[in-house]
Amino acid sequence: MSNSPENLFDRLEPLLTQVSKPIQYVGGELNARTKDWDSASVRWALMYPDAYEVGLPNQGVQILYEVLNERADALAERTYAVWPDLERLLREHGLPQFTVDGHRPVGAFDVLGISFSTELGYTNMLTALDLAGIPLHAADRDDSHPIVLAGGHAAFNPEPIADFVDAAVLGDGEQVVGAITDVIAAFKAEGSPGGRDELLTRLAETGGVYVPRFYDVRYFPLGTEGGAAAGQLASVTPNRDRVPERVRKHTVMDLDAWPYPKTPLVPLAESVHERMSVEIFRGCTRGCRFCQAGMITRPVRERSIEGIGQMVESGLNATGFEEVGLLSLSSADHSEIAPLAKQLADRYADSRVSLSLPSTRVDAFNIDLANEFSRNGRRSGLTFAPEGGSERLRRVINKMVSHQDLINTVTAAYSQGWRQVKLYFMCGLPTETDEDVLEIATMAQDVIRAGRQVTGSRDIKATVSIGGFVPKPHTPFQWAAQAAPEVVDDRLRKLRTAINSDRSLGRNIGMRYHDGQPSLIEGLLSRGDRRVGAVIERAWRDGARFDGWSEHFSYARWIAAAEAELPPRGASIDFFTTRERFADEVLPWDHLDSGLDKQWLWDDWQDALTGYEQDDCRWTPCFDCGVCPTMGTDIQIGPTGRTLLPLAVRPAPAGQD
Repeated sequence: MSNSPENLFDRLEPLLTQVSKPIQYVGGELNARTKDWDSASVRWALMYPDAYEVGLPNQGVQILYEVLNERADALAERTYAVWPDLERLLREHGLPQFTVDGHRPVGAFDVLGISFSTELGYTNMLTALDLAGIPLHAADRDDSHPIVLAGGHAAFNPEPIADFVDAAVLGDGEQVVGAITDVIAAFKAEGSPGGRDELLTRLAETGGVYVPRFYDVRYFPLGTEGGAAAGQLASVTPNRDRVPERVRKHTVMDLDAWPYPKTPLVPLAESVHERMSVEIFRGCTRGCRFCQAGMITRPVRERSIEGIGQMVESGLNATGFEEVGLLSLSSADHSEIAPLAKQLADRYADSRVSLSLPSTRVDAFNIDLANEFSRNGRRSGLTFAPEGGSERLRRVINKMVSHQDLINTVTAAYSQGWRQVKLYFMCGLPTETDEDVLEIATMAQDVIRAGRQVTGSRDIKATVSIGGFVPKPHTPFQWAAQAAPEVVDDRLRKLRTAINSDRSLGRNIGMRYHDGQPSLIEGLLSRGDRRVGAVIERAWRDGARFDGWSEHFSYARWIAAAEAELPPRGASIDFFTTRERFADEVLPWDHLDSGLDKQWLWDDWQDALTGYEQDDCRWTPCFDCGVCPTMGTDIQIGPTGRTLLPLAVRPAPAGQD
């Protein structure tokens, strides 16, 4: 890897006239970096396994790209999934998977780091590996191949892709990519003693990098006694001395010390988010039982007002964006969100900069806050996420919002000039009945009635958006049975009928939903063990690509792959999805430490079944979820009492007043 690899652009360029959206493969975006290959001792290719328009705005990849490129001894370039039209041409012309920065072959890098926000990106990873000339199976790679490293939320259960990745990292990436770079740099400086196996061992013995090959998996055989299901996981144990029994997640505690991205990338092609994003805090302790992101990112860590203000200012200066999204899992929960919103709106009052909040909790929303966020920009629709249709079901999922709370909130919004509201729900939640789902129709109709009453206008709109529920690892619902697709689809049909039962209201209510089929496959990929790897590979060989896109997803292809590969391995798709797990069952991710105590999660699952509501530990005493003591962390929130100072006026040149 000492010689600089070929820049492939001259060979790639003639092909770009034959593909859709060729601009996504060109690179050279504002704030992109291309460093001299020979100046770096450790070289990373960072991949978001989806199309450029989805991958470029991803905060995780942008942060790591900047953090690594700030190091003198490292370089990082980006690669995204190529559409099937370019995949076909690359194969025809013998061109490999390439980076968009230096158009270098991905196979030439030391590390291929892949960030998975969703498990439906797994087949795109296999396409990239195959195009790059990297053997699909980690066991077949040698010293000439990059270390294939998985991260992102899906990496909290990497067992379904254990055959394909060399390693996985749990949690925040800012610091751990530096630690990994240090290990690789030292290893290469020593002449790479012991080869690939020794490098992976050095990474694993840090305690924060999971190397699947160093762990043996055992299953209960058919005919097992003692309550265990046939084919159930029996144990996952290390097979060498230098490897920990459990691998822990990484947590960045001082977010102000990591103000990334400082210079966000500006996409060349249209992307899913045409704005600059600033993460205002990380973690969530609301305790929504369905929410993996909230559980695995604990504890709450807030950025200070000054830190946020500096990131907004430097990001706007570096990009020219005119919208700033203040991101987190529940942005209105920042302890200083009201002064932050007002002071940012004041600061940019004379500019074209507008502020936005993503989906807002009904119980954290207030009109003053909404008015600040719309002061400098257009008054777009408001988005709320009640998640469950009935109050009973919302107690089960710990989303403590009443029907009346929602009506009061949207009434206030309509009275202040808003005309459109989006409502997010899930279908297929534990204990859910048809009646729970049909209450969504009642809620949506009441929203329209309330808006018409307070405004005197019939031009009031609401959109109901519904996703299929997937029980995720490291949540209280990790033991729950997933609803079968036909159950979800039947309930959604009944809901549509109920919404349209009153035509005068129904014509103002839009309904968007995902059917139950992709959710079942997501459930297989998120809660499976290593046996699911064979299903992923077969589906990919049969043509699975871009499974997160409805026009590319084929349920029949995945079912055929599962039916071919799982029974010979003592399992089935129902075994991983619609089966409820046992209390003492070994779960595929138990050896991966998110900090959450498994007994606490089980107790919360039992509380869910009785509809018991759990408080937010930000404002109440600790209820022993386990994260803070096991991770050596603590909740970090304001208020600090500090204010966002006006932007400094540049001093006049010397000799002038």
